[in-house]
Amino acid sequence: VQLQASGGGFVQAGGSLRLSCVASGSILRVNGMGWYRQVPGKQRELVAMHTTGTMLTEDSTRYADSVKGRFTISRDFAKNAVYLQMNSLKPEDAAVYFCHAQISDNPWDSRHYWGRGTLVTVSS
Repeated sequence: VQLQASGGGFVQAGGSLRLSCVASGSILRVNGMGWYRQVPGKQRELVAMHTTGTMLTEDSTRYADSVKGRFTISRDFAKNAVYLQMNSLKPEDAAVYFCHAQISDNPWDSRHYWGRGTLVTVSS
């Protein structure tokens, strides 16, 4: 399984960017997809996560408090894709953003996969 992320770039504060990530390979079920970010010297942190529902649960989303109301995560299940719409960007949002997915290629377990990071730069 591979995750291909795109969409990073340079934007002025207050601007918007949209990140995309597509999973490909041997995929039986995508249990969840999301985005993390990391700046030098700090731990990678969760930005947003979308968890696929099951027969007993609905889909769910989770956001870091710092991005609530500004970022929106969405999924295209047919494409095994996840998107992150980032609005009202702040300089503190600048980071390398990583796509993450939890994917099953068999009925019994799942694995975590990471895409290569995409750089987001926000000027003040």
